[in-house]
Amino acid sequence: MTVEKLITDHIDIWSSALQTRSTAGRGSNGKIDLYGIKKLRELILELAVRGKLVQQDPNDEPASELLKRIAAEKAELVKQGKIKKQKPLPEISEDEKPFELPEGWEWVRLGFITNYGDCDKAEPTDADADTWIVELEDIEKSTSRLLNRVTFSERPFKSSKNKFNKNDVLYGKLRPYLDKVLVADDTGVCTTEIIPIKVYGNILPGYLRLLLKSPRFIAYANESTHGMNLPRLGTDKAINAVVELTAIAEQSRIVNKVDELMSFCDQLEQQSLTSLDAHQQLVETLLATLADSQNAEVLAENWARISQHFDTLFTTEASIEVLKQTILQLAVMGKLVPQDPDDEPASELLKRIEQEKTQLVKEGKIKKQKPLPPISDEEKPFELPVGWVWCRLANIAYVFSGSTFKSEDFNNESGAKCIKITNVGVNDFAHTNDYLPVDFLNIYSDSLVRCDDLLLAMTRPYISDGLKVCVCPNLYDRSLLNQRVCAIRPYHKSSFYYKYMSSETVLNIYQSRFNNSGLQPNLKMNDITELLIPVPPTAEQDRIITTIEMMSEICNQLKSSLQSAQQTQLHLADALTEAALN
Repeated sequence: MTVEKLITDHIDIWSSALQTRSTAGRGSNGKIDLYGIKKLRELILELAVRGKLVQQDPNDEPASELLKRIAAEKAELVKQGKIKKQKPLPEISEDEKPFELPEGWEWVRLGFITNYGDCDKAEPTDADADTWIVELEDIEKSTSRLLNRVTFSERPFKSSKNKFNKNDVLYGKLRPYLDKVLVADDTGVCTTEIIPIKVYGNILPGYLRLLLKSPRFIAYANESTHGMNLPRLGTDKAINAVVELTAIAEQSRIVNKVDELMSFCDQLEQQSLTSLDAHQQLVETLLATLADSQNAEVLAENWARISQHFDTLFTTEASIEVLKQTILQLAVMGKLVPQDPDDEPASELLKRIEQEKTQLVKEGKIKKQKPLPPISDEEKPFELPVGWVWCRLANIAYVFSGSTFKSEDFNNESGAKCIKITNVGVNDFAHTNDYLPVDFLNIYSDSLVRCDDLLLAMTRPYISDGLKVCVCPNLYDRSLLNQRVCAIRPYHKSSFYYKYMSSETVLNIYQSRFNNSGLQPNLKMNDITELLIPVPPTAEQDRIITTIEMMSEICNQLKSSLQSAQQTQLHLADALTEAALN
């Protein structure tokens, strides 16, 4: 089977094998790996260096002759004083040969066919305004595309760099799994984390680039690094790497075929991304019609239209996340469940809360609250159903921020637990071991949180996935609250208030406030206490939470089925790759 047929016959597997790197949220496909296309790229490179990508020509000169010429060329360069005499490289053992090569090919050490590790240095005084300066960030990982072409006038340097010439292969030795390998199309200088490599015997630089980008070489490089935080491929390890060599004529055919097939992969990748984006846009547009429904009848019609295409619409984790967020938005707008005219209106609940607050102030358990500003119609983000009421968050909850503790007060062994801003994520509490002296529980009693309090990050309170708000877990009951974290304790216990804080409405309120101002997101207490919150009748709150939980379970089942189907596609892509190599 030709490679072209292998690709075209299984195009559905290559393009549909997707992998979600982490929970995709709010319409972003940026966290989706096109796993099938990635495997296809790896397969093309692996077939190329194994001699399985193009047909061999019996008229080609065998690689053994090329090696003889390289030996003669290097001997002459030594004689002329242009290079130093190289120490003999160890013989290649049978154990170092991972597979059998085609006839006419040879196994060879990288240090024999290149000058790896031997390059001239450049100082700032050697560069002029137009000198090309290459840093690692200029090269895109995996694709090795050049992202930026920067000159010395734009990015002057102060320390030594490596010089390179046109057609040198630039290899990023730092974190070799990033797979940054470029053929220089001009002279310049580069960071010392990039090794300029020259080839002997007229070996094609493009062919050497393929060798260095092959999955087998990348795996070898990753296993051969030194340094934990900044792993680098050592020079000796690189020189002793065993690579595949073929005739110059076949190198040319291989490079051309790889370029052709990688171009096809680029097109396939672009089509897949465009399709994913279009699909996500369709999902978001259709679900937006639900939130925009003017009444229950229109909502039912819109939902019926969407439910007819449920199986084709919700086929990615991102689309399922948007569905969950839409359900939540419908809930907080009073559109998820029907209103019951017999329900006690929310105004009665607010009266009881006000009475409770007055009693708590009288008992000295809370401080008397400053009057909150009246609510204008312009502030209200949407119209509420009959029986619901808009109020400020401080009308229905006790809100307080944490205390400032010194770094030397903390330990990670025992004492009173402390909740920091780093504990608070988007609907997620990150457990840590941060303790303060036990006597701080009395000294800072105003900063004690209870389980089920809502916790809100006050600095950078949101990310692309949503507002950093979560519920305080049972394990952290009576913990101390650190600075820049806010605790919200509703007087009326209900999950509805947490659902509202997690909704698009609150996220949009805070995002619009800071995005328009150009300020770093940094909430003040007034931003929280004066936040508008819709309060439904108590009975309706219970119905809303029950319905949200039921529909969330459906979404979770959808996601589970999708993940199972994705795993099948990933296994198919792996199996297809394995079959092609063997």
